[in-house]
Amino acid sequence: MNERKAEKEPVSEKIICYHCGDECVDDSIAAGDKYFCCNGCKTVFEILNSADLCDYYSIEPGSGIKKKTNSYRNYEFLDDPELKEKLIDFSDGNITTVSFYIPQIHCSSCIWALENLNKLNEGVLASRVNFPKKKLFVKYSEAKTSLRKIVEILDAINYEPLLTLEGKDEDKLKEINRKLYFKIGIAGFCFGNIMMLSFPEYLSLGVNSDPEIKTVFSYLNLLLALPVLFYSASDYFISAFKGIKNKIVNIDVPIALGIAVLFLRSLYEITTSTGAGYLDSLAGLVFFLLIGKVFQNKIYHSLSFERNYKSYFPISVTIRKEGGETAIPLEKLKVGDRMIIRNGEIVPADSILIKGEAFIDYSFVTGESDPVKLKNGDVIYAGGRQQGGTIEAESIKEVSQSYLTRLWNDSSFRKKEESRVESLVDFVSKYFTAIVISIAVVTFLYWSSENYLIAFNAFTAVLIVACPCALALSVPFTFGNTLRIFGRNKFYLKSVSVVETLSKITTVVFDKTGTITDNKYPEVEFISSGQIDRAELMPAIKSLVINSSHPLSRTIAGYLSEFKAQNISDFREYPGKGLQARFNGKLFKIGSPEFTGYDAFLTSDSSSNVTVTSGGESLGYFRIKTKYRNKLDEVISRLKSRYKLYLLTGDTEREKRNLEKYFGSGKVLFRQSPFDKLEFIKKLKEGGEVVMMIGDGLNDAGALQKSDAGVSISDNINNFTPACDAILDADSFGSLHKFLEYSVVSRYIVYASFAISFVYNVVGLYFATSGKLEPVIAAILMPLSSITIVLFTTTATTIFAKVKGLL
Repeated sequence: MNERKAEKEPVSEKIICYHCGDECVDDSIAAGDKYFCCNGCKTVFEILNSADLCDYYSIEPGSGIKKKTNSYRNYEFLDDPELKEKLIDFSDGNITTVSFYIPQIHCSSCIWALENLNKLNEGVLASRVNFPKKKLFVKYSEAKTSLRKIVEILDAINYEPLLTLEGKDEDKLKEINRKLYFKIGIAGFCFGNIMMLSFPEYLSLGVNSDPEIKTVFSYLNLLLALPVLFYSASDYFISAFKGIKNKIVNIDVPIALGIAVLFLRSLYEITTSTGAGYLDSLAGLVFFLLIGKVFQNKIYHSLSFERNYKSYFPISVTIRKEGGETAIPLEKLKVGDRMIIRNGEIVPADSILIKGEAFIDYSFVTGESDPVKLKNGDVIYAGGRQQGGTIEAESIKEVSQSYLTRLWNDSSFRKKEESRVESLVDFVSKYFTAIVISIAVVTFLYWSSENYLIAFNAFTAVLIVACPCALALSVPFTFGNTLRIFGRNKFYLKSVSVVETLSKITTVVFDKTGTITDNKYPEVEFISSGQIDRAELMPAIKSLVINSSHPLSRTIAGYLSEFKAQNISDFREYPGKGLQARFNGKLFKIGSPEFTGYDAFLTSDSSSNVTVTSGGESLGYFRIKTKYRNKLDEVISRLKSRYKLYLLTGDTEREKRNLEKYFGSGKVLFRQSPFDKLEFIKKLKEGGEVVMMIGDGLNDAGALQKSDAGVSISDNINNFTPACDAILDADSFGSLHKFLEYSVVSRYIVYASFAISFVYNVVGLYFATSGKLEPVIAAILMPLSSITIVLFTTTATTIFAKVKGLL
């Protein structure tokens, strides 16, 4: 029968851990008059105290992070010169600087402790914390300390840095963006000053009475325009040159032509004293075009989308060598090396179990969380996590050739990004440029027979007014604003081209575990056999499960949060089976029915059952039922009206009835391996479908890459995610249908902006060819049309976002 939750037992005065602020089980762990919840917290306190750093606690009491276990990690691999070179930022042989990402940074006390590292290690010359990015920058002396010693100190005080080779390549991208911002700054500076120096010309203030003023200001404007032309606008000329060299007329060709004509016409007027030129329009045009490029290049630098096994595996591996243990960089692991894998560590390469009892959790590979028991001689596939004691395994494949990393070696992963809208821009510009040049030449020839000055003005006016700068801004500003709105709703896209892909989706494929199921809040219920009072049983269970890191143990511990854990003895954990310990003299077992000897009736629904026995008596069991994500009903019903839906899962068919209620009969495929999922996506695409795959975990990597739009859903966007086109925060899952609808509207807004730009060009060409449009007016209209497109696209996308409830 179902047992009601008992009232919380009264407890004595709480003992609070001096380091982390958690409640202590008892007062057995102490240092003087200070009490700690575990030996880890006590160790950190003793380290800080020995260095006279206990002001850490006066800044914010209980500010430390619980150090659940002592570190057994061997940092010997950090002495490797090649690896060290990849990790450090700068070194002259004497002074070295390095930056660490430290997720544990959370308060002012953390900052204070980390910025006083020199008191823990005299070789540290300076340390500085960037709190928003949780980064620590350290400068140290090579003669007095080393990278390894600094990391060991950080680990000892529970600020273990996240060591990974991923992210170092981002420096190149940052350098590119830095140059772009410099170009925008120079263009903006010159644009503002040219406008200021042109005010006498605008208002006719003194230019007629004192022509020398006009001449000086004109040449100053010409001087300011040079860096805009040769530096800020250089990318357009380079792109146009490369395009023509390869016999391709891209959108940058007419833009570069328009900029060149503006400058040359201005140069002519200034040097011949026939006018002031149009350098303000030139600088303004380049300034707006570069702002558009910022949107076009916009990505979320805090996330990494092109991830491979380097970001998932550890940076090093411990191997047995010459009778002892040594740590080496992962990339130096060879076939035949004997690896030492401890509890909770990931197996980085396919290997043969040599020694020890292995319980391998393949949840990242298969989606199933139940550990697999292996015996000596069995193959352990890369990506599995050892749940139990230390094992030894001999590698049989290199890291890059293992089962796990073959997901990235599949040729189908090389997905080429191509936007159909941007292709349309290039297609239009190709013929548009040829037509414009032809019209300009014909216009010049037509008017030259009557008036050479009108012919020259009409020729330059045609080239200026027909510059498709507004067309070039349509895509980046529309899709760029879409990226911004999606980002505010925790939907992070890799690039603007993904928006267009999402707008053309015809089929949506879901993974199950962690995608449509909510891992944070499972439904837990205790079914009692009535053999023992709940108020007596629950503290015993809490005392056992709190000592285990198994997902089900953590779930039960959370369910029993109102109960206080107490002292136990003879605790043992049998990976893949269960736990046992003595509580108040009685032996309790928690785990599978086979392990506990539970002989009562169990439900056979989709739930996971964790049984409890004591002294051979069946006391009850926990029924842990997977909870589907919030708003799943609404999302599926809205998507069904427009898309074909499928569900792929590595699970058995125990939830078939529930899942088919959502997706329909025949739309749910069970026992799907990673390569099965990949093949299914391939078949859909071969059938003409445009596929979006939504999954989480490494087992979905192949399908995510092969799909037209791969979306990785994550409960923590800073955690590992496989290579994908977008990352969806789990809290925003209920808005999935809104994102797809919004993408469709964004594409139509682009098409509308194309139409506006086309009408502008046609009308401008009409007046330019008729000789009624002066070049000065054309030079004003060109940036004005760009501003119109920017205002239209950003306003339209913002209004629709408000309508959809995304703003």
